[in-house]
Amino acid sequence: VQLQASGGGLVQAGESLRLSCAASGRVLSINAMTWYRQAPGKERELVARISSGPVPTYGDSVKGRFTISRDSAENTVYLQMTSLKPEDTGVYSCNGAIFDGTHTRIVAGQGTLVTVSS
Repeated sequence: VQLQASGGGLVQAGESLRLSCAASGRVLSINAMTWYRQAPGKERELVARISSGPVPTYGDSVKGRFTISRDSAENTVYLQMTSLKPEDTGVYSCNGAIFDGTHTRIVAGQGTLVTVSS
């Protein structure tokens, strides 16, 4: 099972981006998916998490601006980012709990760079 993150890029403050994290291989379901980000010189922080629960979890700095969602048919989780700020700049990566029909595997995807200019 692999996770492929994509959708990063260079945008101006106030603009939007949508990141994707696609699971491939032997995937029966995505039980949970977490987006993290790491800015230069800073620790990695949780951005958003979606699981079997009814309400996703968001980091305080992105609440009200970012939305995490999933497309089960495409085995993909999205992170819609709006009203982007320069402090949102960083490498965004996804980690998922993927059920392959037998086991639930914790899989880490590579990052995608988001740069927000002021």
